[in-house]
Amino acid sequence: MQRFILVLVMLACGSTMASAETLVLYAAGSLKRALGDVSKAYESASGDTVETAFGPSGLMRKRIEGGETAHVFASANMKHPQALEKQGKSGKVVQFARNKLCAIAQKDVKISSGTLLDVILDEKTRLGTSTPKADPSGDYAWQLFGKAEKIRPGAEAALDKKAMKLTGGKDTAKAPKGRNQYGWVMGENKADVFLTYCTNAVLARKEVPELQIVQVPENLSVGANYGLTVLRGAPEKAQDLADFILSPDGQKILGGYGFETVK
Repeated sequence: MQRFILVLVMLACGSTMASAETLVLYAAGSLKRALGDVSKAYESASGDTVETAFGPSGLMRKRIEGGETAHVFASANMKHPQALEKQGKSGKVVQFARNKLCAIAQKDVKISSGTLLDVILDEKTRLGTSTPKADPSGDYAWQLFGKAEKIRPGAEAALDKKAMKLTGGKDTAKAPKGRNQYGWVMGENKADVFLTYCTNAVLARKEVPELQIVQVPENLSVGANYGLTVLRGAPEKAQDLADFILSPDGQKILGGYGFETVK
């Protein structure tokens, strides 16, 4: 009898192990902390394992297009996952969060929301951004430059010329392991003002408390819609992971990191 019970337990364990999946989540670098926690919560709830890889959304998309295995893709814009959908490489794209652009400034920079444009246009100000096309954060910075042009003719060309693409590119310097990319850039004094997501700004200031976070005024404000999609050929449970990101539990975690949630 005891032997029979032991066999049943072993079979039950084997069945559980067989049903568990290893899911691969590719996501924007700005989601690293938030989706890292969401993945852990999903693992606890499901018994599945989630392997994560984070980086600039454009580069992550290229890795997927190049044949790397990913099951779920969470991008810092809608454009990159929609491109995969159009190519037939993924299913429907849904928005799962929203972010905004903020400015991080060194402690000795005299700046406010009202003077932001004046400061970044000043020839003495070293302005840092991420890399357009590779990282949506850079694309949003250039959208801000476009809005600046409507306020002050000539601003777009001036900002385009002076902006230093310090993060998000294939060959840009990477922060040491365990460091926040933007906290490291500003801590190393590579820029006076840096345009990035508000969520990144919060994480940067946790590492470098003297940094200033400046809200972008409404007439320059740029919002970022984050897109989520499940890749073709992914295990069925990949949809469960995507659904969990959209669930109240997943959205609560995202909201805790400063993202605007969709539910």
